Amino acid sequence: MNTSNFETLIYRVEQQVAEIHFNRPHRLNAVVESFYRELLAALALAENDSAVRAVVLTGAGRAFCVGADMKEHGAGQRSAHQRRQYLQLGNDVCEKIFRLSKPVVAAVNGYALGAGAEMAVSCDFVLMAESAQIGFPEFSIGTSVGGGVTQILPRLVGLAKARELLFLGTRIDGAEAQRIGLATQMCPDAELLECARQFALKLASKAPISMAIGKKLLNEATHHDFATQLQLELDGVFSCTVTEDWQEGVNAFAEKRAPRFKGC
Repeated sequence: MNTSNFETLIYRVEQQVAEIHFNRPHRLNAVVESFYRELLAALALAENDSAVRAVVLTGAGRAFCVGADMKEHGAGQRSAHQRRQYLQLGNDVCEKIFRLSKPVVAAVNGYALGAGAEMAVSCDFVLMAESAQIGFPEFSIGTSVGGGVTQILPRLVGLAKARELLFLGTRIDGAEAQRIGLATQMCPDAELLECARQFALKLASKAPISMAIGKKLLNEATHHDFATQLQLELDGVFSCTVTEDWQEGVNAFAEKRAPRFKGC
């Protein structure tokens, strides 16, 4: 098991899966500037490590992440420029998760609120504990949402439901999140992390280049017309056919065995 030292996170790699545990349990993993900066560094580690095929994000203790650490915000004095920089870090984290070339799984335990919910929906897959709750309280406390939520959330749950979740700040549990398409899967509380690990291992067994191409195609599909998307898909298929993994996939199918992809 490979590990790295962070103050606000626990980062470890095992069986081709990088686990990033938010580690401010005394504050229910509420975000501060150092948390955002370390999370960007941890995501970069996972991105650049060829041994990592999938990433799991989860929270230590009783919550995934309850959003901004209001106690720290209230204690400090920030200039307008410093506030803007902090908000930019939140956007940078969500964008990094969204654009990471490897699939990212959110294992949502306890509360995922505000910035925590924004990070969760930026992931490719959301697995929620049965008792977990996710919500966007921003409009109820006089602020607004970030991290691309106004684009991502309607794609997951539809525009009408996205409006309801954002305007009313309604919190939903794992069962409801799965029902409306926000969560991929609901897991018993005690089994959440193991469910996420097993899910990530399934992802890790797939062809990395294929997944990276597919993730980008899916995420950017709404920006292109149909003809452009067809061309991009063709380019993606062709890019795969010149890799060793493509040949391995063909050979494994012919030999009726599981493929052993190398990411090249």
